[in-house]
Amino acid sequence: MGTILSNDELDCGDSWLPPTVLLASMIVILCQFRRMYQEYIGYKASAHKAAGRLSTMVSVINKLTRFVPPQIWEPIVKSDSPVSVSNKRAKITIMFSDIVGFTELSDSLSSDNLADILNTYMHCMTSIADKHGAVLDKFIGDGMVCFFGEPNSCGSRQDALDCVAMAIDMRREMRTLRQKWRLMGFEGLYIRVGITTGYCHVGNFGSSSRLSYTIIGKEANLASRLESCAGKDQILVSESTYDYICHNYECEHVAAFCLKGIDEKVDAWQVLDPSASTGHLSKWVDHTLPGFNLHLNFKDMKDNDYQDIRARLNFALERIEQEEEKVVKSIAAESKRENANRK
Repeated sequence: MGTILSNDELDCGDSWLPPTVLLASMIVILCQFRRMYQEYIGYKASAHKAAGRLSTMVSVINKLTRFVPPQIWEPIVKSDSPVSVSNKRAKITIMFSDIVGFTELSDSLSSDNLADILNTYMHCMTSIADKHGAVLDKFIGDGMVCFFGEPNSCGSRQDALDCVAMAIDMRREMRTLRQKWRLMGFEGLYIRVGITTGYCHVGNFGSSSRLSYTIIGKEANLASRLESCAGKDQILVSESTYDYICHNYECEHVAAFCLKGIDEKVDAWQVLDPSASTGHLSKWVDHTLPGFNLHLNFKDMKDNDYQDIRARLNFALERIEQEEEKVVKSIAAESKRENANRK
């Protein structure tokens, strides 16, 4: 027969076992909690360090992307695509531009003033290039090289039209800058532009340790030569570009140039300012006089801009009337003095 144990037989006599077990359990739980808390603190510190490294990396990348066109770095960042020495032949429209009179001005200005003028110019022109979707290839002293057609193309004709529209905006912006610089005592700064359309090799050139996304070919040389032939505020285009844009922009044949490194003469046209009297170009109003620069681009205006523009124009008219009244009074007073002297 089995033996049945009673509660009295299980009693250890002093009743110390349950508190001991409870205390031991609490100690084990506290040790586990302490270990988990230390791990949490460690993970938190590691996460903080990782967040700091990530923030630093993002900051560095944001700084480095300023040295590379967005059309180049954005696909690399988004898709983590491989980067290697590679290029292809493509039809693109290329623009070279620089500042006429900058070299002469640099001889008479301090380095600080010269840097300020150049940085202001580059900032304004870069904003225009970004607005039109151009690839800003490089700065060369006071010059710029931009192109359309790669890595994203809207078609050869539209690429040429976009490039010319960008050049016209740059010329207009230069007129505004010239007015500001004239007030500061800096005279005679103008932009000149050369544009052509043709096949070049475009892509990553260099080595495994250093790459540059750029263009190579005779068409790039042609754009550079046209730019050097352009006069103050002139935009010269080659025949290949002219064929694409002549139905949208008024152009005038300039000459057939003998250019260095090119065997045959090159016909060049200058792109005229869009005229308000020309039907499909009536979205522009542009007029410049000494002390006066009016530029209205209705294509870029938004509906809520008109009221502000009207208010500013009315204010300008009031100021003109006030100044005109002063001039009339001054002339009248001078006339009275002259009459009095004669008597």
